[in-house]
Amino acid sequence: MFAEILKKVVDNVDGGLGAVVMGLDGIPVETYTRQADRVDITTIGMEFSFILTQVRKASESVKVGAFEEMSVKADSLVVVFRMLSPQYFLGVAIASDGNFGKCRYLMRLAAPKLVAEL
Repeated sequence: MFAEILKKVVDNVDGGLGAVVMGLDGIPVETYTRQADRVDITTIGMEFSFILTQVRKASESVKVGAFEEMSVKADSLVVVFRMLSPQYFLGVAIASDGNFGKCRYLMRLAAPKLVAEL
């Protein structure tokens, strides 16, 4: 079920490259890659899992509420992360000229379905 949801998000975003559901420990639950030659979504998730952990702790520390989402824009891609639970997140990579807004929208729609599967 995870793979179907990830595929739907990535394939329905202009510029969608790949997606991962991963624990903050860096262990992937499921991945989907539409363009494996352009992105290693597992490595991206693993590298950013530590940063997401730190952002979550910072959000708690300054009492601004639960950390929900973060995006990183680089020359060749944009990666959007959405927390699914205190321990799991969804990460989606799109081309730098991809549809960022639609990516965020589809991630928001997919989140409850992914949470139900966790």
